[in-house]
Amino acid sequence: MIDRFTPIHDPNDPRIEPYRNQRDAWLKAAHNPDAPKSESVQPTKDPLFITEGSLVLEHHTASRYPLHSVLIDESKTQSHTELLETIPESVPIYTAARPILDQITGYPIHRGLLAAGHRIKQPPLSDLLNSARALVILEDLANHDNLGSVFRSVAALCGTGVPVLLSPRCCDPLYRKSLRVSMGHALTIPYTQIQEQSDWIPTLTTVKDAGFTTLALTPARDALDIEQIAQETTKNTLPAPKLALMLGAEGPGLTPESIQAASHKVKIPLASTADSLNISVAAAVALHRLIPPQG
Repeated sequence: MIDRFTPIHDPNDPRIEPYRNQRDAWLKAAHNPDAPKSESVQPTKDPLFITEGSLVLEHHTASRYPLHSVLIDESKTQSHTELLETIPESVPIYTAARPILDQITGYPIHRGLLAAGHRIKQPPLSDLLNSARALVILEDLANHDNLGSVFRSVAALCGTGVPVLLSPRCCDPLYRKSLRVSMGHALTIPYTQIQEQSDWIPTLTTVKDAGFTTLALTPARDALDIEQIAQETTKNTLPAPKLALMLGAEGPGLTPESIQAASHKVKIPLASTADSLNISVAAAVALHRLIPPQG
């Protein structure tokens, strides 16, 4: 393993270009082949994303996303020996002293471990729906913590067979912070993001036509109690056998158009002292109550 390490002494070394001055929003726009094109930001031939920390790297190495390289604090190589031994021989492992590492990234890397991964094409919507036993639909989530937390809940509470569908205005699941909060599960849970806003409501109709009962999570007074939905699921009396949970952004929630497109409005009963739940908490409650774990 020691022979595999490539020391980096110059923060301007071109071999560690993906890690330099981390700006993930720019990284996504510049590298993601599905990102909107503009004159100021041109796509490159090698679409990348960055993962941070050993737990996320464990999921990265087990995912479908090929590793590009690893960059680690030279003082942490011994403590991460077992993990580093899982890295394919073709993937370079760069080491750097902490001061050099901080100069490379532009901020202190407290976990001392980064990896670059190659982005891959998202599965088409038809593949996502055909393979799903249930679905999570997220509309306009712009908070990376909330997005990552939902992916983590899907993995922990559902296991396999529950992919995620994202609206065009959702933030990037492969943004470094989203990945960290998801504990790397955004790399293992299949997802597809619709690219055009005009396609969003028709997509919700497509989901229903594919055999899903779409449930719009909302605190609205006229929404059905989630317990009633759970009972109807047990009795197989819903319009379609598979469930698709729809959740909107923190604050505004689902748009009226999306709620209108849903099969049912559903609420989680709350104490009179509060009017809503955090989106990631609401997702976890609904997943736990309505979608049994598998795998």
